[in-house]
Amino acid sequence: MAFLLQFPNNFRTFSVSASSNGASPSVPQTGGPVILQLPLDKIRRPLMRTRSNDQQKVKDLMDSIAQIGLQVPIDVLEVDGVYYGFSGCHRYEAHQRLGLATIRCKIRRGTKETLRHHLR
Repeated sequence: MAFLLQFPNNFRTFSVSASSNGASPSVPQTGGPVILQLPLDKIRRPLMRTRSNDQQKVKDLMDSIAQIGLQVPIDVLEVDGVYYGFSGCHRYEAHQRLGLATIRCKIRRGTKETLRHHLR
């Protein structure tokens, strides 16, 4: 059986893993958003303390991810080599609870001003 994944032409796909020295993976400097497998521990979740997830939704996602994998990557903002996640909270928690080390992310590069806007 073969699977065909289609992405819009403006996406590029890369695979990244954490280095043994703890350095963060890097996003290419040019172009639009990219899809990367990022280690969960490299994604900062600044709003996690202020939000709680629907645990039934997390369980349903865990079942789905275990069976067919993550279908929609989470959105991540990269600012100065640091990754910030503001959405995909249920998918992120499902990956954590499944014991998965990485998660597929759609990463866009931003500025410190963009980051401040997300933190409001």
